[in-house]
Amino acid sequence: MWSYVLKRLLLTIPTLFGILLITFVVIQFVPGGPVEQMVAQIEGMESGGEGGALTQGGYRGRQGVDAERIEEIKKLYGFDKPAHERFFQMVGQFARFDLGKSFFHNKDVGQLILEKLPVSISLGLWTFLLVYLISVPLGIAKAVRAGTPFDTATTFVVLLGYAIPSFVMGVALMVLFAGGSFVQWFPLRGITSLNWSDLSLFGKIADYFWHIALPVTSMVLGGFAVITVLTKNSVLEEIRKQYVLTARAKGVDERKVLWRHVFRNAMIPIMTGFPAAFVGAFFSGSLLIETLFSLDGLGLLSYESVIRRDYPVVFGSLFLFTIIGLLTTLLRDLSYLWVDPRVRYFD
Repeated sequence: MWSYVLKRLLLTIPTLFGILLITFVVIQFVPGGPVEQMVAQIEGMESGGEGGALTQGGYRGRQGVDAERIEEIKKLYGFDKPAHERFFQMVGQFARFDLGKSFFHNKDVGQLILEKLPVSISLGLWTFLLVYLISVPLGIAKAVRAGTPFDTATTFVVLLGYAIPSFVMGVALMVLFAGGSFVQWFPLRGITSLNWSDLSLFGKIADYFWHIALPVTSMVLGGFAVITVLTKNSVLEEIRKQYVLTARAKGVDERKVLWRHVFRNAMIPIMTGFPAAFVGAFFSGSLLIETLFSLDGLGLLSYESVIRRDYPVVFGSLFLFTIIGLLTTLLRDLSYLWVDPRVRYFD
Protein backbone atom coordinates (compact mmCIF):
# COMPACT_ATOMS: atom_id res chain seq x y z
CA MET A 1 0.00 0.00 0.00
CA TRP A 2 2.72 2.46 0.92
CA SER A 3 4.52 1.83 -2.37
CA TYR A 4 1.28 2.69 -4.18
CA VAL A 5 0.93 5.91 -2.17
CA LEU A 6 4.56 6.82 -2.92
CA LYS A 7 4.04 6.24 -6.65
CA ARG A 8 0.94 8.42 -6.67
CA LEU A 9 2.76 11.18 -4.80
CA LEU A 10 5.66 11.05 -7.25
CA LEU A 11 3.22 11.21 -10.18
CA THR A 12 1.85 14.49 -8.84
CA ILE A 13 5.14 16.22 -9.70
CA PRO A 14 5.05 15.74 -13.51
CA THR A 15 1.27 16.25 -13.50
CA LEU A 16 1.61 19.57 -11.69
CA PHE A 17 4.50 20.61 -13.93
CA GLY A 18 2.50 19.81 -17.07
CA ILE A 19 -0.55 21.78 -15.89
CA LEU A 20 1.58 24.82 -15.08
CA LEU A 21 3.44 24.57 -18.39
CA ILE A 22 0.31 24.31 -20.53
CA THR A 23 -1.35 27.20 -18.69
CA PHE A 24 1.79 29.32 -18.95
CA VAL A 25 2.09 28.72 -22.71
CA VAL A 26 -1.58 29.55 -23.31
CA ILE A 27 -1.34 32.77 -21.30
CA GLN A 28 1.57 33.99 -23.44
CA PHE A 29 -0.86 34.37 -26.36
CA VAL A 30 -3.56 36.19 -24.40
CA PRO A 31 -3.66 39.91 -25.33
CA GLY A 32 -3.96 42.74 -22.85
CA GLY A 33 -1.43 41.58 -20.27
CA PRO A 34 -0.42 43.53 -17.14
CA VAL A 35 2.06 45.66 -19.10
CA GLU A 36 -0.60 46.73 -21.59
CA GLN A 37 -3.07 47.40 -18.79
CA MET A 38 -0.59 49.56 -16.89
CA VAL A 39 0.26 51.49 -20.06
CA ALA A 40 -3.43 52.05 -20.72
CA GLN A 41 -3.88 53.26 -17.14
CA ILE A 42 -0.99 55.72 -17.51
CA GLU A 43 -2.43 56.99 -20.77
CA GLY A 44 -5.80 57.50 -19.12
CA MET A 45 -4.29 59.50 -16.27
CA GLU A 46 -2.18 61.61 -18.60
CA SER A 47 -5.05 62.32 -21.00
CA GLY A 48 -7.64 62.76 -18.26
CA GLY A 49 -9.86 60.04 -19.76
CA GLU A 50 -10.08 56.31 -20.34
CA GLY A 51 -6.90 54.86 -21.75
CA GLY A 52 -6.26 51.75 -23.73
CA ALA A 53 -9.35 52.11 -25.91
CA LEU A 54 -9.98 50.31 -29.16
CA THR A 55 -9.47 52.16 -32.43
CA GLN A 56 -10.08 51.13 -36.01
CA GLY A 57 -6.52 49.91 -36.13
CA GLY A 58 -6.97 47.69 -33.05
CA TYR A 59 -5.78 47.91 -29.46
CA ARG A 60 -3.80 51.11 -28.81
CA GLY A 61 -2.34 49.99 -25.47
CA ARG A 62 1.19 51.34 -26.07
CA GLN A 63 0.50 54.52 -28.00
CA GLY A 64 1.52 57.74 -26.29
CA VAL A 65 3.99 56.15 -23.82
CA ASP A 66 7.69 56.28 -24.63
CA ALA A 67 9.69 53.08 -25.05
CA GLU A 68 11.88 53.72 -22.00
CA ARG A 69 8.86 53.89 -19.73
CA ILE A 70 7.46 50.70 -21.24
CA GLU A 71 10.73 48.92 -20.51
CA GLU A 72 10.55 50.10 -16.90
CA ILE A 73 7.04 48.65 -16.61
CA LYS A 74 8.23 45.37 -18.14
CA LYS A 75 11.07 45.20 -15.64
CA LEU A 76 8.66 45.97 -12.80
CA TYR A 77 6.52 42.93 -13.71
CA GLY A 78 9.45 40.73 -14.73
CA PHE A 79 8.56 40.71 -18.43
CA ASP A 80 12.01 41.92 -19.43
CA LYS A 81 13.16 38.28 -19.23
CA PRO A 82 12.53 35.54 -21.82
CA ALA A 83 9.41 33.42 -21.35
CA HIS A 84 11.28 30.22 -20.51
CA GLU A 85 13.36 31.98 -17.88
CA ARG A 86 10.22 33.44 -16.26
CA PHE A 87 8.59 30.01 -16.24
CA PHE A 88 11.45 28.22 -14.52
CA GLN A 89 11.81 31.09 -12.06
CA MET A 90 8.14 30.67 -11.20
CA VAL A 91 8.55 26.89 -10.80
CA GLY A 92 11.52 27.47 -8.51
CA GLN A 93 9.45 29.79 -6.34
CA PHE A 94 6.59 27.31 -6.19
CA ALA A 95 9.00 24.56 -5.16
CA ARG A 96 9.71 26.68 -2.06
CA PHE A 97 5.94 27.32 -1.71
CA ASP A 98 6.52 30.98 -2.50
CA LEU A 99 3.39 31.91 -4.47
CA GLY A 100 4.71 35.32 -5.45
CA LYS A 101 3.27 38.81 -5.05
CA SER A 102 0.17 40.20 -6.71
CA PHE A 103 0.71 42.82 -9.39
CA PHE A 104 -2.29 44.91 -8.42
CA HIS A 105 -3.05 44.11 -4.77
CA ASN A 106 0.56 44.63 -3.64
CA LYS A 107 0.27 41.61 -1.33
CA ASP A 108 1.62 38.08 -1.23
CA VAL A 109 -0.66 35.65 -3.05
CA GLY A 110 -0.75 33.35 -0.03
CA GLN A 111 -1.89 36.24 2.18
CA LEU A 112 -4.59 37.17 -0.36
CA ILE A 113 -5.93 33.62 -0.42
CA LEU A 114 -6.00 33.46 3.39
CA GLU A 115 -7.92 36.75 3.50
CA LYS A 116 -10.57 35.44 1.10
CA LEU A 117 -10.89 31.99 2.68
CA PRO A 118 -13.43 32.87 5.42
CA VAL A 119 -16.07 33.71 2.81
CA SER A 120 -15.38 30.61 0.73
CA ILE A 121 -15.32 28.38 3.81
CA SER A 122 -18.61 29.86 4.98
CA LEU A 123 -20.30 29.19 1.64
CA GLY A 124 -18.67 25.86 0.86
CA LEU A 125 -18.57 24.17 4.25
CA TRP A 126 -22.15 24.93 5.28
CA THR A 127 -23.39 24.03 1.81
CA PHE A 128 -21.53 20.71 2.04
CA LEU A 129 -22.92 19.88 5.50
CA LEU A 130 -26.51 20.82 4.67
CA VAL A 131 -26.48 19.03 1.32
CA TYR A 132 -25.34 15.74 2.85
CA LEU A 133 -27.55 16.06 5.93
CA ILE A 134 -30.56 16.50 3.64
CA SER A 135 -29.60 14.24 0.74
CA VAL A 136 -28.61 11.01 2.50
CA PRO A 137 -31.74 10.65 4.72
CA LEU A 138 -33.96 11.78 1.85
CA GLY A 139 -32.35 9.31 -0.56
CA ILE A 140 -32.81 6.44 1.90
CA ALA A 141 -36.45 7.43 2.50
CA LYS A 142 -37.09 7.58 -1.25
CA ALA A 143 -35.53 4.13 -1.77
CA VAL A 144 -37.58 2.54 1.03
CA ARG A 145 -40.74 4.17 -0.35
CA ALA A 146 -39.88 3.76 -4.03
CA GLY A 147 -42.91 4.15 -6.27
CA THR A 148 -45.09 5.75 -3.60
CA PRO A 149 -46.58 9.28 -3.78
CA PHE A 150 -43.83 10.41 -1.37
CA ASP A 151 -41.17 9.27 -3.83
CA THR A 152 -42.89 11.00 -6.75
CA ALA A 153 -43.46 14.26 -4.87
CA THR A 154 -39.91 14.50 -3.52
CA THR A 155 -38.47 13.67 -6.94
CA PHE A 156 -40.41 16.61 -8.40
CA VAL A 157 -39.14 18.94 -5.66
CA VAL A 158 -35.54 17.73 -6.02
CA LEU A 159 -35.51 18.10 -9.80
CA LEU A 160 -37.17 21.52 -9.55
CA GLY A 161 -34.47 22.72 -7.18
CA TYR A 162 -31.78 21.24 -9.44
CA ALA A 163 -33.22 22.95 -12.52
CA ILE A 164 -33.18 26.44 -10.97
CA PRO A 165 -29.66 27.97 -11.08
CA SER A 166 -28.29 29.06 -7.71
CA PHE A 167 -27.95 32.71 -8.74
CA VAL A 168 -31.60 32.80 -9.89
CA MET A 169 -32.60 31.37 -6.54
CA GLY A 170 -30.40 33.99 -4.90
CA VAL A 171 -32.15 36.81 -6.77
CA ALA A 172 -35.55 35.40 -5.76
CA LEU A 173 -34.51 35.19 -2.11
CA MET A 174 -33.20 38.75 -2.20
CA VAL A 175 -36.46 40.03 -3.68
CA LEU A 176 -38.53 38.14 -1.12
CA PHE A 177 -36.51 38.51 2.08
CA ALA A 178 -33.78 41.14 1.63
CA GLY A 179 -35.56 44.39 0.94
CA GLY A 180 -37.00 43.70 -2.48
CA SER A 181 -40.73 43.92 -3.07
CA PHE A 182 -41.65 42.20 0.21
CA VAL A 183 -39.76 42.13 3.52
CA GLN A 184 -36.21 42.93 4.65
CA TRP A 185 -35.30 40.22 7.10
CA PHE A 186 -31.73 39.58 5.93
CA PRO A 187 -28.76 41.83 5.01
CA LEU A 188 -27.51 42.27 1.48
CA ARG A 189 -23.79 42.79 1.97
CA GLY A 190 -20.84 41.12 3.65
CA ILE A 191 -20.42 38.10 5.86
CA THR A 192 -20.67 40.04 9.15
CA SER A 193 -21.93 43.43 10.31
CA LEU A 194 -19.64 46.44 10.71
CA ASN A 195 -19.99 46.30 14.51
CA TRP A 196 -19.31 42.55 14.67
CA SER A 197 -16.24 42.94 16.90
CA ASP A 198 -18.34 44.80 19.49
CA LEU A 199 -20.97 42.06 19.77
CA SER A 200 -21.14 39.35 22.41
CA LEU A 201 -20.24 35.76 21.56
CA PHE A 202 -23.87 34.82 20.98
CA GLY A 203 -24.38 38.03 19.04
CA LYS A 204 -21.40 37.26 16.77
CA ILE A 205 -22.69 33.76 16.03
CA ALA A 206 -26.21 35.04 15.34
CA ASP A 207 -24.90 37.86 13.14
CA TYR A 208 -22.71 35.44 11.16
CA PHE A 209 -25.55 33.03 10.41
CA TRP A 210 -27.87 35.96 9.70
CA HIS A 211 -25.55 37.12 6.91
CA ILE A 212 -24.87 33.73 5.30
CA ALA A 213 -28.46 32.43 5.47
CA LEU A 214 -29.55 33.56 1.99
CA PRO A 215 -26.30 32.78 0.09
CA VAL A 216 -26.05 29.28 1.58
CA THR A 217 -29.75 28.59 1.02
CA SER A 218 -29.51 29.57 -2.64
CA MET A 219 -26.57 27.17 -3.11
CA VAL A 220 -28.08 24.29 -1.12
CA LEU A 221 -31.44 24.20 -2.91
CA GLY A 222 -29.83 23.26 -6.19
CA GLY A 223 -27.01 21.15 -4.79
CA PHE A 224 -28.61 18.14 -3.12
CA ALA A 225 -30.30 16.56 -6.17
CA VAL A 226 -27.27 14.50 -7.30
CA ILE A 227 -26.49 13.11 -3.83
CA THR A 228 -30.16 12.31 -3.21
CA VAL A 229 -30.54 10.36 -6.45
CA LEU A 230 -27.19 8.60 -5.95
CA THR A 231 -28.17 7.55 -2.42
CA LYS A 232 -31.58 6.30 -3.57
CA ASN A 233 -30.10 4.25 -6.43
CA SER A 234 -27.38 2.78 -4.20
CA VAL A 235 -29.90 1.70 -1.55
CA LEU A 236 -32.26 0.25 -4.18
CA GLU A 237 -29.40 -1.72 -5.74
CA GLU A 238 -28.45 -3.22 -2.38
CA ILE A 239 -32.04 -4.01 -1.41
CA ARG A 240 -32.43 -6.18 -4.52
CA LYS A 241 -29.33 -8.29 -3.82
CA GLN A 242 -29.46 -11.89 -2.72
CA TYR A 243 -28.06 -11.41 0.80
CA VAL A 244 -30.96 -9.06 1.63
CA LEU A 245 -33.50 -11.60 0.40
CA THR A 246 -31.76 -14.28 2.47
CA ALA A 247 -31.79 -12.12 5.61
CA ARG A 248 -35.47 -11.39 5.16
CA ALA A 249 -36.21 -15.09 4.58
CA LYS A 250 -34.51 -15.91 7.87
CA GLY A 251 -36.82 -13.51 9.66
CA VAL A 252 -34.31 -10.75 10.41
CA ASP A 253 -36.02 -7.54 11.47
CA GLU A 254 -36.50 -5.15 8.54
CA ARG A 255 -34.84 -2.25 10.37
CA LYS A 256 -31.76 -4.38 11.08
CA VAL A 257 -31.60 -5.42 7.42
CA LEU A 258 -31.79 -1.81 6.33
CA TRP A 259 -29.38 -0.18 8.78
CA ARG A 260 -26.93 -3.00 9.55
CA HIS A 261 -26.49 -4.44 6.06
CA VAL A 262 -28.02 -2.34 3.29
CA PHE A 263 -26.99 1.05 4.67
CA ARG A 264 -23.35 0.07 5.16
CA ASN A 265 -22.89 -1.25 1.62
CA ALA A 266 -25.01 1.42 -0.05
CA MET A 267 -22.99 4.22 1.54
CA ILE A 268 -19.71 3.11 -0.05
CA PRO A 269 -20.00 5.37 -3.14
CA ILE A 270 -21.29 8.20 -0.94
CA MET A 271 -18.61 7.91 1.73
CA THR A 272 -15.78 7.76 -0.78
CA GLY A 273 -16.87 11.12 -2.13
CA PHE A 274 -16.55 12.76 1.29
CA PRO A 275 -12.83 13.66 1.09
CA ALA A 276 -13.14 15.51 -2.21
CA ALA A 277 -16.37 17.23 -1.19
CA PHE A 278 -15.08 18.18 2.25
CA VAL A 279 -11.72 19.55 1.07
CA GLY A 280 -13.36 21.22 -1.90
CA ALA A 281 -15.71 23.01 0.48
CA PHE A 282 -12.81 25.02 1.88
CA PHE A 283 -11.80 26.28 -1.55
CA SER A 284 -15.10 26.44 -3.37
CA GLY A 285 -15.95 29.82 -4.80
CA SER A 286 -19.21 30.81 -6.41
CA LEU A 287 -18.60 33.95 -8.43
CA LEU A 288 -22.25 34.76 -9.08
CA ILE A 289 -23.34 34.21 -5.47
CA GLU A 290 -20.40 36.20 -4.12
CA THR A 291 -21.13 39.05 -6.53
CA LEU A 292 -24.86 38.95 -5.87
CA PHE A 293 -24.49 39.16 -2.09
CA SER A 294 -21.33 41.35 -2.13
CA LEU A 295 -19.11 38.66 -0.62
CA ASP A 296 -15.37 39.01 -1.21
CA GLY A 297 -14.25 35.39 -1.58
CA LEU A 298 -12.00 33.21 -3.72
CA GLY A 299 -14.48 33.10 -6.60
CA LEU A 300 -14.45 36.86 -7.00
CA LEU A 301 -10.68 36.99 -6.49
CA SER A 302 -10.08 34.42 -9.25
CA TYR A 303 -12.37 36.23 -11.67
CA GLU A 304 -10.78 39.64 -11.05
CA SER A 305 -7.29 38.14 -11.36
CA VAL A 306 -8.08 36.70 -14.78
CA ILE A 307 -9.70 39.93 -16.00
CA ARG A 308 -6.84 42.11 -14.74
CA ARG A 309 -4.21 39.61 -15.87
CA ASP A 310 -2.82 39.36 -12.34
CA TYR A 311 -0.64 36.38 -13.26
CA PRO A 312 0.92 35.72 -9.83
CA VAL A 313 -2.56 35.29 -8.33
CA VAL A 314 -3.70 33.16 -11.29
CA PHE A 315 -0.70 30.82 -11.17
CA GLY A 316 -0.42 30.80 -7.37
CA SER A 317 -4.07 29.81 -7.00
CA LEU A 318 -3.71 27.23 -9.78
CA PHE A 319 -0.63 25.72 -8.13
CA LEU A 320 -2.21 25.51 -4.69
CA PHE A 321 -5.59 24.18 -5.85
CA THR A 322 -3.99 21.64 -8.20
CA ILE A 323 -1.93 20.18 -5.36
CA ILE A 324 -5.02 20.00 -3.17
CA GLY A 325 -6.99 18.39 -6.01
CA LEU A 326 -4.34 15.74 -6.68
CA LEU A 327 -3.98 14.88 -2.98
CA THR A 328 -7.74 14.74 -2.61
CA THR A 329 -7.96 12.31 -5.53
CA LEU A 330 -5.41 10.08 -3.81
CA LEU A 331 -7.34 10.31 -0.54
CA ARG A 332 -10.55 9.39 -2.37
CA ASP A 333 -8.95 6.30 -3.89
CA LEU A 334 -7.56 5.25 -0.52
CA SER A 335 -10.96 5.73 1.09
CA TYR A 336 -12.28 3.00 -1.21
CA LEU A 337 -9.80 0.65 0.46
CA TRP A 338 -10.84 1.71 3.95
CA VAL A 339 -14.57 1.46 3.26
CA ASP A 340 -14.54 -1.63 1.04
CA PRO A 341 -11.67 -4.13 1.64
CA ARG A 342 -12.56 -5.93 -1.60
CA VAL A 343 -11.10 -3.07 -3.66
CA ARG A 344 -7.46 -3.53 -4.68
CA TYR A 345 -5.22 -1.05 -6.54
CA PHE A 346 -2.12 -3.18 -6.03
CA ASP A 347 -1.04 -6.73 -5.32
